[in-house]
Amino acid sequence: MNRPAPSGGSARTGLLPEGLPDGLTGGLPVGDAWIPATQWEPVRFPYDGNEIGDAPLGDEELAHRAVEHAAALRTTVAKLPTRVRRRVLAGVASALEAVARPMEDLLVLETGKPRVDCRTEVVRAVATWEASADEVAHVHGETVPLDLLPSGDGMTGFFTRRPVGVVVGVAGFNYPMMLATHKIAPALAAGCPVIVKPAPATPLATLWLVHLVREQLAAAGAPVGAVQMVTGDADVGRALTTHPQVAAVSFTGSAAIGHRIAREAAPRKVVLELGSNAALVVAADADLDAAADAVVRGGLYASGQACISVQRVIAVDEIAAELERRIAEWLPDVVVGDPREEETRVAALIDEAATDRVCSWIDRAVQAGARLVHGGGRSGPCVTPTLLAAVPEGEPAWDEEIFGPVVCLRTVPDLEAAYALVNASRYGLHAAVFTRDLGAALDAVEELEVGGVVVNDVPGYRCDIAPYGGVKDSGIGREGPRFAIEEMTVTRMAVIRR
Repeated sequence: MNRPAPSGGSARTGLLPEGLPDGLTGGLPVGDAWIPATQWEPVRFPYDGNEIGDAPLGDEELAHRAVEHAAALRTTVAKLPTRVRRRVLAGVASALEAVARPMEDLLVLETGKPRVDCRTEVVRAVATWEASADEVAHVHGETVPLDLLPSGDGMTGFFTRRPVGVVVGVAGFNYPMMLATHKIAPALAAGCPVIVKPAPATPLATLWLVHLVREQLAAAGAPVGAVQMVTGDADVGRALTTHPQVAAVSFTGSAAIGHRIAREAAPRKVVLELGSNAALVVAADADLDAAADAVVRGGLYASGQACISVQRVIAVDEIAAELERRIAEWLPDVVVGDPREEETRVAALIDEAATDRVCSWIDRAVQAGARLVHGGGRSGPCVTPTLLAAVPEGEPAWDEEIFGPVVCLRTVPDLEAAYALVNASRYGLHAAVFTRDLGAALDAVEELEVGGVVVNDVPGYRCDIAPYGGVKDSGIGREGPRFAIEEMTVTRMAVIRR
């Protein structure tokens, strides 16, 4: 069994929780072994800036080495029996569930997200590994009626789905372990070797996850190098995503970086899960308590650092004032503070630069004429939950992805105008509508230019087995085990003349 090997200059463990395997931060899982690190980067607890430990740092040379190893394993991994792949995937789910609490503790320290959100991340990741184990038995093709044309008479046609080849998965910082899961698990299910690159600020939970996966690969008699991990900066990411032996790239992160990856990675297959400024529409007949709760709950989970958290609230005129009153009444009760505490719902953002940006967007919106209903400042290192009303168009707090605990409210005369305003954005990931009218709900499903429409709940609702992804600048392709497997496979057509 492959185990992490401590380096000659052992990395500091700092505040890391108990339960991590010995030597986990001593190197990187590249090839068939753990390559001792020669450089480390400190990982800091966003709430107070203290170092929780050091993470091994990769480079471009190691990235190329990982891709070349994966390419050499391409045929071997593609031929792994279905039962072996399913055993590995199910085994990872069980292994991750067994370390759920220390993994949760690590995510709290590494991301700074409130504990409740980190707990949800672990639960969802386990479910995704289980779902991938189920889906591995459903990778199949179809027959094709070639005799639709006279030239096909007497011929048999069918297609199968074949692994695309080496997959590179690049994950964001906000849900690092779960996002890595959505890259690694479908790739293995499809029969593809995969290399994952976590965000520089949050590499440790993913490092532990990859360790668990490689243990299960070894136990099943499969090559551990089927899953590798390389850390590093943008140059490392570029080395991975542009390597000629890479067949597909799956990226979760900002639109700007995703669009650049798509350009540079061409002609490789690219799946992009990018940002958004998710809208929640409130109709005149809506349950206002439920809608207000959804705004507060859906706008502030993960401290607002989620691509489908509520950012734009669009309410029809006749109920807008009452909705605003209820939201403003509930916001002071939101617990802001240390993410390690059970009751905390908003904590510090990932770093000071993110905090400064969010605060500057709030200030800019107010200077442009927006009305500050609640918040707008800081509580220690945290951004206070903020409600802005009447934010003008052209302001980034409305137009762009704010990625913080900030919600903007605007009013419209009717649902037709509301749906038009939702669509007047370069983004289109998820949107929600609160209404008792089935016709209005179906209109939303029909008219809203987004990847998912949620009726009477938060736009941040995501079931990990469902197709997930956006349109417009919010990305291309779909995640969710079944749909990601389709992205990581290609059809191979067979034509047989009798």
